[in-house]
Amino acid sequence: MTATIAKPEAPVKNLAMDLVRVTEAGALASARWLGKGDKNAGDQAAVDAMRLSFNSMDIAGTVIIGEGEKDAAPMLYNGEQVGTGQGVAMDIAVDPVEGTNLLAFGRPNAISVVGVAPGGSMFNPGPSFYMQKLVVPAPARDAVDLDAPVDVNLKHIAKALGKDVDDLVVFVLDKPRHEKLIKKIRGCGARIQLHTDGDVAGALMAVDPRSEVDVMMGTGGTPEGVIAACAIKAMGGQLFGRLDPQSFVEKEALQEAGIDMREIMTVESMIKSDDVFFAATGISGGTFLRGVQYTGTGAITHSMVMRAKTGSVRYIEAHHNLDRLMKISAVAYD
Repeated sequence: MTATIAKPEAPVKNLAMDLVRVTEAGALASARWLGKGDKNAGDQAAVDAMRLSFNSMDIAGTVIIGEGEKDAAPMLYNGEQVGTGQGVAMDIAVDPVEGTNLLAFGRPNAISVVGVAPGGSMFNPGPSFYMQKLVVPAPARDAVDLDAPVDVNLKHIAKALGKDVDDLVVFVLDKPRHEKLIKKIRGCGARIQLHTDGDVAGALMAVDPRSEVDVMMGTGGTPEGVIAACAIKAMGGQLFGRLDPQSFVEKEALQEAGIDMREIMTVESMIKSDDVFFAATGISGGTFLRGVQYTGTGAITHSMVMRAKTGSVRYIEAHHNLDRLMKISAVAYD
């Protein structure tokens, strides 16, 4: 019997290379507001720049994961149509400034992020704002269980990574809801990075082999979980999540929408396609992605760009001449 050999596909356009222009625009526009205490102004600058950049792309994009509903900030709103409308239908997950407080107060790891998948393939969280998450790198993707005790998961992760538990670094959002979780992690002997905001960045750190973070635990944003899933698709890790409403109003809205709050979701159930693209650009800098650096005549940005189908991950340092850029761009970068 002759084995069937899959026919190689011809290379197609990597949309992530266009998406990085979108996140670069958002980062360049919002970084002017670093440390100025006005998170909405920084967010608005990123939104305006990214919307203009999106609309130069030959896609028929629909924003599935937008921003603004949770904190009433300016938004690329859910359901908004982006792109020229002439290309393929795509679902868009975007956060122009992930970590608006980080930007406003000049703290590390504010980033501009966007993920894109074929139309109809992206999980829509509806009225859900919060999700319990466990994010691990590729070697540990089959070693953990969202419902297992913290000490058991940490032992399995350590074994999968060839480490001791006290070698591990766990990313946790520094929130009152995590008081018990933090005690349990410390009780196991693992080390902790506490961050005030930025759980997309935290999820990416957990699966990025360059990062010192080994795992992310705790409850963060549901939309941010879907955005992170786009990147994790490419990097080969895993995100286990379950909706975790933090108020009676949120829980009631989920019940009325008929959404199962017991279901454990994964990257595969949140993004039901391998044809996924992702880009992120640093805004405020930090250990994950360096921030926007202004040189007097221009700026330097640092980004990561991914395509899930090929598993390619690129790290891009771009040097921008703002005077030349502003002659052809409607975005105000000064």
